[in-house]
Amino acid sequence: MVFKRLLGSPGVGGPTVDTVLDPGARPGGALSGEVHLVGGTAGHDVEHVALELVARVETEHGGPGEEGDGEGVVTFDRHTVGGPFRLSAGERRSVPFTMSLPWETPVTEVRGRPLGIVLGVRTELAVAGARDKGDLDPLTVAPLPAQEAVLEAFGQLGFGFRSADLEYGRIGGTGQRLPFHQEIELTPPPRYAHQVNEIEVTFLAVSGALEVVLEADKRGGPFSDGHDALSRFTVPHEAAAGPQDWSTLVDGWIQELVEHRASYGSHAVYGHQAAPGVGTAVGGDEEA
Repeated sequence: MVFKRLLGSPGVGGPTVDTVLDPGARPGGALSGEVHLVGGTAGHDVEHVALELVARVETEHGGPGEEGDGEGVVTFDRHTVGGPFRLSAGERRSVPFTMSLPWETPVTEVRGRPLGIVLGVRTELAVAGARDKGDLDPLTVAPLPAQEAVLEAFGQLGFGFRSADLEYGRIGGTGQRLPFHQEIELTPPPRYAHQVNEIEVTFLAVSGALEVVLEADKRGGPFSDGHDALSRFTVPHEAAAGPQDWSTLVDGWIQELVEHRASYGSHAVYGHQAAPGVGTAVGGDEEA
């Protein structure tokens, strides 16, 4: 993925920037690539080259960088990858980089299917006291194996993908670090349709484990009102490395979710491993 931008800061004939991202990014993993610079008609002193990770986030009650009705662009990480150096007229220079993505970086696709999540890498080139951030380079992030396993289990249980978005704000009782979180909305199969309208899945990963937050929009009965129920569960990342009955595990989570009102009890699962066939709920019914 590439963007090219003529820097307006140094005036006509300034440097051009071409940022190329390597594929294969995952939450908590490395994002690598190169920033290609071409000097303009005159030499320039480059103070630094920096990369910002940005996300399009729903901001129902307002938030940083709000643009328009209920949406804003939020910067959630930043790395300086080069500089200072002198860029001569017409000089071609490449600045390679490798930086770590936050563990809570949202997933933008599952098994090649886009989720509608907009992430980007914004390149900033500071030249002679002026800074130009250019346009966004789209960032594609695939799920972690444990995230894939959970979504696959939902698919095997008959849940379907409805939508995904990024919500500004924090989920109480969790270890969330970013100022926003991802919600993946799933439609229930007939088995659960009389109990819930939908289930929202949020992944909050850390280096050793994956926290899975489930929220159900529960249907009301003839003598009761509907309400939201919320539970959270934890699985280690290594659980996705081998045989684990994820469908049974996730089905147990759902049973607890729909049978009880809001609960923040963390249910740790250690030493279990995932089954093959990942991402059915989002990516389709084909075998992995």
